[in-house]
Amino acid sequence: MSLELFPFGQAGERTPLGPSAFLLHGFVLPHTAQLQTLIQAITGQSPFRNMLTPGGYTMTVGLTNCGTLGWTTDQHGYCYSPIDPMTGLPWPALPNLFLTIAREAAQTAGFEDFVPDACLINRYVPGARLSLHQDKNERDLSAPIVSVSLGMPAVFLFGGHARSDKTARVPVKHGDVVVWGGEDRLRYHGVMPLTDQPHPLFGSERINFTFRKVR
Repeated sequence: MSLELFPFGQAGERTPLGPSAFLLHGFVLPHTAQLQTLIQAITGQSPFRNMLTPGGYTMTVGLTNCGTLGWTTDQHGYCYSPIDPMTGLPWPALPNLFLTIAREAAQTAGFEDFVPDACLINRYVPGARLSLHQDKNERDLSAPIVSVSLGMPAVFLFGGHARSDKTARVPVKHGDVVVWGGEDRLRYHGVMPLTDQPHPLFGSERINFTFRKVR
């Protein structure tokens, strides 16, 4: 896997990562304190958990969901479910602010009328990583992915349509949003292991939530 480094950008700028993929610098900075409060309410109902992959690997990233559907994994495979398997209850509803951010970020990247029905919320601690993968469990692949970053900085890996393709290293900071869809929708992506760079609001954590249209 070869790597190409993207530079940091300033709040309000938009950096293209592909024909239909963009990094929106500082897009949610005006809302971060409110987003933290909403995330705490969501995880109070459906706590973070380190899920088991079909290969028997325990994910280093903690995960929960909100919305009509939630993404889960276990030894049987990956799927979306309306029920949180930990609590036996429906996932918490998508907050209005989440929906507003998802729609406005998608529109800024050129995707109109995006209405997500699932939001995966990931918690990274120092050393946590996400290996290269494609988001392909959704039925509606015409809709983009909208990914919001809060807390500690990270390096987002954005590759091609084959795992062996050249991979860009994209620094993402507190308040940044990455949107990809269209011809870029099934590109491989991941996150490099996090280093401990505590954030004033989130401490030694990175919270990342990604909006999807599943159905």
